[in-house]
Amino acid sequence: MEIAVLILVIAVIFITRSIKVVPQQNAWVIERLGKYHGTLAPGLNFLIPFIDRVAYKHSLKEIPMDVPSQVCITRDNTQLQVDGILYFQVTDPMRASYGSSNYIMAVTQLSQTSLRSVIGKLELDKTFEERDIINSQVVAAIDEAALNWGVKVLRYEIKDLTPPKEILHAMQSQITAEREKRALIAASEGRKQEQINIATGEREAFIARSEGEKQAAINNAQGEASAIMAVAEANAKAIEVVAAAISQPGGAQAVQLKVAEKAVEAYSSVANKATTTLIVPSNMTEVSSLITSAMKMVQANKA
Repeated sequence: MEIAVLILVIAVIFITRSIKVVPQQNAWVIERLGKYHGTLAPGLNFLIPFIDRVAYKHSLKEIPMDVPSQVCITRDNTQLQVDGILYFQVTDPMRASYGSSNYIMAVTQLSQTSLRSVIGKLELDKTFEERDIINSQVVAAIDEAALNWGVKVLRYEIKDLTPPKEILHAMQSQITAEREKRALIAASEGRKQEQINIATGEREAFIARSEGEKQAAINNAQGEASAIMAVAEANAKAIEVVAAAISQPGGAQAVQLKVAEKAVEAYSSVANKATTTLIVPSNMTEVSSLITSAMKMVQANKA
């Protein structure tokens, strides 16, 4: 009975040491008699008991690692407190096991030294503006060395950049001055635009008034010309009517009578004025000669 129990215990130990189940996204490094033998893939695996052993276990997932905060000096000799986070992944379990005694510490230290080197090449203002460039340069520097450790550096992100209090106060004053400058420029641009708008409006109003006055003068001139033409046409028609009436029988005698009446009316109007002296022609035959001259003119126009 004791022998059977002993055989059962040995069998259980044998099975336990010979059968290994590797979880997904994991890799186990196997050593045979102290020498690297192979890497177990996820799933069911069989080993030789007491000869093969699991030496290292690695996770193949992406690993985020907080990089300790450190003081970096910029190109213009300004101290910066820099805090970042590093993302990496084990790609070669064998190199991760034997390439470095502690690849996590190695990656951490290398990221810190690389960051100090990159920050030292930039001025203070550039460190705030070019975070993406800093991150990419740090990743490139770490990734080149981490290949020997079986590690792939995926990305590095700066969490915080903290300059000294004096620098922060100076930067705040600079930002305030810049904003005040922008406000003054905006106000002056507004006043400039206002003056431009006023001048433009006055110019357009003056042009509109001058155009209106010009059009009014043109309309008045056209109206006066039309009135003169209408009067001239009416006079012409009246003359034509008179000429036609003179050509009728007895027309000449009517003209003589009309001229005589006008002459008498003229003398009468002179007599009615508030004057004490009235000059009358000494020879009234001059009236008849006036009538004769008018008739000759009428006949000449008729001819």
